[in-house]
Amino acid sequence: MNDWINDYFAAQKRAVDAIPVAAVARIIGRLTEAWENERQVFVCGNGGSAANASHFATDLGKGASDKLGRRFRVLSLNDNVSWMTALGNDYAYEDVFVGQLQNYARSGDLLLAMSVSGNSPNLLKAVTWAKERKVHTVALIGGKRGRLAEVADEVVVIEDTHYGRVEDCHMHICHVLCYAFMEGAAGVGQPAPV
Repeated sequence: MNDWINDYFAAQKRAVDAIPVAAVARIIGRLTEAWENERQVFVCGNGGSAANASHFATDLGKGASDKLGRRFRVLSLNDNVSWMTALGNDYAYEDVFVGQLQNYARSGDLLLAMSVSGNSPNLLKAVTWAKERKVHTVALIGGKRGRLAEVADEVVVIEDTHYGRVEDCHMHICHVLCYAFMEGAAGVGQPAPV
C-alpha cells in the first residue's frame, strides 16, 4: 500500500510540475482585464470539474474580491440546479451551460471551462457559442485534449489522462489564479496583507 501511495503522489507531482506557467500567467492577465473592465467571468465543468468550478467561483468571488477594492463578477454555471435541470429536461443536457450564457454573457466577458476529456458536449456548445459572440474562452483540459483544444481561445493542457490527477491540477491552477489577486501578485486593486 505504501508503495502505491508513494507512486500516486510521485505521478501527481510530475503532473503539477508540468503545468505550463506561462499559460497560467496569461489567464491571470485575462482575469485582470475582466476585473478592470467589470466584465463577467463564467466558469463551468461536469462531475469533479463542476465542483472545481464552484470552488473557483467562491475563491474568486469572495476570497480574491475581499482583497481588492472592487468585486469580481463571477458565476459558476453549475450552481443553479433548478435552471440546469429545466434546460436539460426541456431542451437537452448539452444546453445546460449555453442556456444560461444566452441570458448573461456579453462580448468581452470571460468563460473558463474545465474538462479532463475535452469532449463534453455541453462545454463544447457553451464555448463555441461564447466564442462566436466574442466572449473570451479558456479551457483547462487533460492529456486527451479533445475538441475543446480546437475550439477555445486559450487552452491549458495537463499532460495526463488520470481523472484525479488532472482535476487536482486544474484546482491547483484555480487556486493560483485566485491567490494571484489575494496575495497581490496580479498587481491590481489594493491587496491587504496576508
